[in-house]
Amino acid sequence: MDKKLYWATIVSALVGAAISIYMTIYKLTDNNAMCLGSGGCSTINDSKYSEVYGIPLGIIGFVGYAAILLVLWLQNRHPLLKEYSNTLAMGMSFAGFIYSMYLMYLSVYVIQATCPFCIASAVAITLCFVFTFIRFIRGEN
Repeated sequence: MDKKLYWATIVSALVGAAISIYMTIYKLTDNNAMCLGSGGCSTINDSKYSEVYGIPLGIIGFVGYAAILLVLWLQNRHPLLKEYSNTLAMGMSFAGFIYSMYLMYLSVYVIQATCPFCIASAVAITLCFVFTFIRFIRGEN
């Protein structure tokens, strides 16, 4: 097993989880001072796309990153996950990647605003997917 890819995935997921926590706090407090850059955060935060059934996307993102981290942490601790943990993490990160690309599309073409934290989260989930995909191609659990 390539420990560098494993730890790179862990770090990417931790960064994504931290960004999700920050975005959740921003959404719940509506503190525009937390937005960096052009102010696009507030535009995106106020849009109907910032929640799914009333749940802020930051919470959904955190749950996704936490699930990836949990699966990777249990990789050598649970018999079933020993064989399929990376495949499961890759599937979750792929789903997150696809949804993140959809959100980037909405951000640029529908809402017409960009948020540095949204972009950073998109980069984090993309890296998670790329690292798990490389491990999958190499045949690492």
